[in-house]
Amino acid sequence: MSGTTAKEFNAFAGLLHAGSGGTFMRLPHVAADAQTITENGINVAFLGFPWDAMCISRTGANYGPRALREASDQFSFYNANLNLDLREHYKFADCGDVPVVPGAAIRTMDRAEAMILDVLKGGAMPVVLGGDHSVTIACARAFRKHHDNPGLILVDSHFDTAIDVGGEELNHACPIARAIDAGFDPRKIVIIGTNGWLNPKAELEYAREQGISLMPLETIMEKGPIAVGREARAIAGAGTDSVYLTFDIDAIDGAYAPGTGVPAPGGLTSREAIALVSELGRGGLGGLDVVEVSPPYDHDGITSRLAVRLVLETLAATTTR
Repeated sequence: MSGTTAKEFNAFAGLLHAGSGGTFMRLPHVAADAQTITENGINVAFLGFPWDAMCISRTGANYGPRALREASDQFSFYNANLNLDLREHYKFADCGDVPVVPGAAIRTMDRAEAMILDVLKGGAMPVVLGGDHSVTIACARAFRKHHDNPGLILVDSHFDTAIDVGGEELNHACPIARAIDAGFDPRKIVIIGTNGWLNPKAELEYAREQGISLMPLETIMEKGPIAVGREARAIAGAGTDSVYLTFDIDAIDGAYAPGTGVPAPGGLTSREAIALVSELGRGGLGGLDVVEVSPPYDHDGITSRLAVRLVLETLAATTTR
């Protein structure tokens, strides 16, 4: 590719890695530029982050943004059961994909952070479509730069509190540790849905030492997803100026979400997940992501379609004040 400009390389690398020409929900494309977002009155911006280079499980999550955009063609912004049209509350746009540099984690994270921060500065809520869970590192860094005192909620089968993995600090097992490094108060972080058989003791000890609130699968079984969501929202939102939600699709039972790197036996059902995000989003969020959808392991796109519905259900909940 000798003689290729940086702009041409970014477009080529993104498409080659996993990008597509489509947009989420057939939305107009708007550049991830603060001024452009403000001028167009955008207050919810979808971004793809086609990246899975930091994954230590089954790969393929770099195709997640493409799959979610394709699956979104089957959905509407109007919910007939709720008689709710999200377009009456938000003006949406798709800001395209983070221009990943294959093999270059630091550079890619820096690009993503700058892109997400521009969205926030433009007055829009970023909705990031991953990508492995390392993408949340860039999201959290940007969110912390924009908000002085943010809260964070993680829904996941895993703690994701690893300090590093083999010395690599940008691994997809590390987003919560990196969020704390970025300045999130661990007392305003809640982790929901962890599967006891899928986590190392060291990550549990880190979470306890930091004062992170833990609501494992057993808590959801005991109290139900709505009660858990209400408690989590109260903790993450107490005295904070905004809350970020990151949802790893592997929190859901592999029977409902097989298309992921580590399918979780006994995880959340689809309906529990819908009920949970419908509570977590109440009162508003400042940003969210859905990660770890791996289309190569999906069956008939059921995981991608569920991920799209979770995004829409979360946004619907944020309209409730």
